[in-house]
Amino acid sequence: MEGYKYGAKRDIIGELAAAVREQFMIFGLSSHRAEHWWFFNGGMAFDSDVQDPRYAGLYAPAQPETLPPNEEFLDDWLARTCELVDAYQPQIVWFDWWIEQPIFEPYRQRFAAYYYNRGAQWDRGVAINYKHDAFPLGSAIFDIERGQAAAIRPYFWQTDTSVAKTSWGYVQNQDYKTVNNLVGDLVDIVSKNGALLLNIGPRPDGTIPEAEEELLLGIGRWLNVNGEAIYGTRPWKVFGEGPTQVVEGSFNDTKRQSFTSQDLRFTTHGDTLYAIALAWPEDGRVTIKSLASDIPLFPQTVARVELLGVGEPLQWSRDTNGLTITLPSSKPGEHAFAFRITPEKEA
Repeated sequence: MEGYKYGAKRDIIGELAAAVREQFMIFGLSSHRAEHWWFFNGGMAFDSDVQDPRYAGLYAPAQPETLPPNEEFLDDWLARTCELVDAYQPQIVWFDWWIEQPIFEPYRQRFAAYYYNRGAQWDRGVAINYKHDAFPLGSAIFDIERGQAAAIRPYFWQTDTSVAKTSWGYVQNQDYKTVNNLVGDLVDIVSKNGALLLNIGPRPDGTIPEAEEELLLGIGRWLNVNGEAIYGTRPWKVFGEGPTQVVEGSFNDTKRQSFTSQDLRFTTHGDTLYAIALAWPEDGRVTIKSLASDIPLFPQTVARVELLGVGEPLQWSRDTNGLTITLPSSKPGEHAFAFRITPEKEA
């Protein structure tokens, strides 16, 4: 944390931490330090600053990727990572790849124990994000970069992706995703027991590009109406239904086809079931096949069906084809549409 003495002569991480917390947001840190062991080794093949001892603090050790890190590097990795924890008390530590290498295992264990114990001392919830098989299931939060899960995962997980299709940082003439696609991904991820970590790329002066600001505001407008079906919910017995397939794994989040009005995703909160249609049906009706009367997924009697953003209950019927809902004449918003399905209370 001595970096503020050089370069910009500012503790940029500390300033960001303070600004984030002033907005009552969760502050987290990412670490790519593990791959620094080899990351700049391309510069060893020709005359470059990588070979200049004066710049060893920036580029070294620049070893071959096939060579396991030595004890000195591993000890340094652990010390640096624990120093970040103590200096900034992040509630999330997000690890990029390469810490899954077997030689890191005892160091991963020591860091996790240190960080989780520090969280207990702070009386604050903390979490580790990881890729591949760096941590045992259930001991940290599994992360899929720019991709999703095909079904409900038993342990809470996360997608990390960006509002841009190819870049994490600021690029002029950026190729952006749409609010519609981002909302669809959010709903799909939450229905499968996941969370969406969404990146934006500020300009060098720290300002958020207007196009990215509008994407965030668009998601916010949708959540203002439909957040009840997202925040504090749990996955249902099945994640959803419909024809559009989500490809499992990393770097697939721009490959799926657009969701249709037949694509539905489910979440629950207590006894309430939410069914979210990922497009507006043009025929004015939604049929939820998973709620057919002869399927035991929802054995309760339906008492009421409401569309979030609409003040009055909707007309509906239930038979062996499913729960069929008659929609209002006008949409309460855009992108995806959440139905609150309330069962009759047991006597």
